[in-house]
Amino acid sequence: MLVVGSMVGSGIFIVSADIARQVKSPGLLLLVWLVTAFMTVIAASYYGELAAAMPHSGGQYVYLRESFGLLCGFLYGWSMLLIIQTATIAAVAIAFAKFAGVLIPWFSSSSWIWKIGSLGPFTLWFGQLGPYTVGLNTQNLLAIVSIVALTWINFLGIRLGAFVQNLFTYTKMAALVGIVLLGVLFANPAVLRANREAFWGVPGLGSGSETEWMALITQIGVAMVGSLFAADAWNNVTFVAGEVKNPERTLPRALALGTGLVMVLYILINLAYLSVLPLAGSPDATTVMGRGIEYAAEDRVGTAAAEVVFGPTGAIVMAIAVMISTFGCNNGLILAGARVSYAMARDGVFFHQVGAVNRYRVPGVALLIQGAWASLLCLSGTYGQLLDFLIFTVLLFYMMTMVAVFRLRRRTGAHISCYGLGFPLLPIIYLILAGFVELQLLRYKPQYTWPGLIVVLLGIPIYYLWKRVARIPAP
Repeated sequence: MLVVGSMVGSGIFIVSADIARQVKSPGLLLLVWLVTAFMTVIAASYYGELAAAMPHSGGQYVYLRESFGLLCGFLYGWSMLLIIQTATIAAVAIAFAKFAGVLIPWFSSSSWIWKIGSLGPFTLWFGQLGPYTVGLNTQNLLAIVSIVALTWINFLGIRLGAFVQNLFTYTKMAALVGIVLLGVLFANPAVLRANREAFWGVPGLGSGSETEWMALITQIGVAMVGSLFAADAWNNVTFVAGEVKNPERTLPRALALGTGLVMVLYILINLAYLSVLPLAGSPDATTVMGRGIEYAAEDRVGTAAAEVVFGPTGAIVMAIAVMISTFGCNNGLILAGARVSYAMARDGVFFHQVGAVNRYRVPGVALLIQGAWASLLCLSGTYGQLLDFLIFTVLLFYMMTMVAVFRLRRRTGAHISCYGLGFPLLPIIYLILAGFVELQLLRYKPQYTWPGLIVVLLGIPIYYLWKRVARIPAP
């Protein structure tokens, strides 16, 4: 349940709008999700292999530390705290508040309580950064309140956190199945015809030259930011490996079945969207059908699909379902994420207080630090900006962890009780695809991807400074 609960959050209900605006084709929209599904399931398969070989709390941090040394593990933990986990928590919390705005319009990104101002723009060697609007609006306020509430729940023990996780996971799985049924039972013939006629229609792809095809592939790679985010967080189950019974058997199975189930549902949901809404739309349209998937209000494609079938009542019901989904997703992220800081502290590369557990047997200090930084990130950008900021760093460490599989296979005496599929071909294909996406993000979205890379690299001098102060033994 933790795999499914962590994966299913806000993305599937939002990001198809942004993907549609970039690829301009129903066929390419589905292709983006299919490639994402392939990458996700392959990565999860090999994480299962690593989890079975190293079933310790900290998950990916442990795999990188054991494969490449303490510095690499530290860089991952540093990035998890400052970018990956906390920015994901912030983005999902903002999505929770975004859909709350359907019920209570007062929760809005344009309703400012305290607008500090703008930072930038700053001109650097790779391009321009900013301007960034910083401040507190009613949408961000609700996002922060949700983070505080879930941090408190998980502070009271893993059993309470797991109970909340299971409760919300079953509820949001029902919401996903409900959207699939919308597409099956209420498919619009006119919409189906329009999407079928433009299925592979790609504006600007005339002669089919090599340059045009390369531009199209690049466009698909950049568009995958949203789908990769929606499919992310499955690795969170490895963070609590030390608290799982029989992890060598349980974790590989949970990763394989969980990611496979979710990705099948995601593809079916996008088919459902294309059954009730045209992909093409206009931002100036006043109707749900006129705006299409591309320009669904606030990118809320899930509520648009429900509204076009059941009217305003459908939009409200779907908004409630998405709020449940995002709340449950963040519970899983908060439950698992603090275990990385905990593992770092146990290794002596973070404040030793973070490595302690409270009377409920959970890393309470790590939870509080994680919650505080995630709350601050809620003030730093929009949903889409946070996605651009974190996904580059996420893929970077996924690639490094896939390389760790090769090192594990070559290690003499390594205990491998579970093997990933298609070695070495599939991991190599994954690395090629992920590397291509990374390069395109640096080229075409430098405003948010370069800051992520800079934060990762800043961890190197921080590590050596900490090592000198704390006198950490050389790895």
